[in-house]
Amino acid sequence: MSSRTAPTEEWHPVCPIGELEVERGVTALVHGQAIAIFRTDDTTVYALGNHDPFARSSAQAGGIAKGIVGRRGDVPFVASPAHRHAFDLRTGRCLDDGHVAVPAYDVKIVDGVVMIGHRKGEAA
Repeated sequence: MSSRTAPTEEWHPVCPIGELEVERGVTALVHGQAIAIFRTDDTTVYALGNHDPFARSSAQAGGIAKGIVGRRGDVPFVASPAHRHAFDLRTGRCLDDGHVAVPAYDVKIVDGVVMIGHRKGEAA
């Protein structure tokens, strides 16, 4: 048997939602990882790993938090700053290459504060 921390303790408070600009990314250190956080409207926030898998060097990388936020149909995405590959903000999947993805993280807003959970798809 293994014991795990209660789910409410696995959420990391980042900042008040009002401090995030709409359609801009910021980076935060959460659970020891650099996380790119994007606010797309008054109440919607997404979080992805801040590593650009298409960047060939750390100088070129810059992190996807510096990318451009947009939509393809109903899919909110961020375009990586180095090569403009689009990543689905909901899942982390690359829209231009289905074999590539960045980690996506659970997000919730509690009393106006953005809370980041663990990587989506991890067993609870």
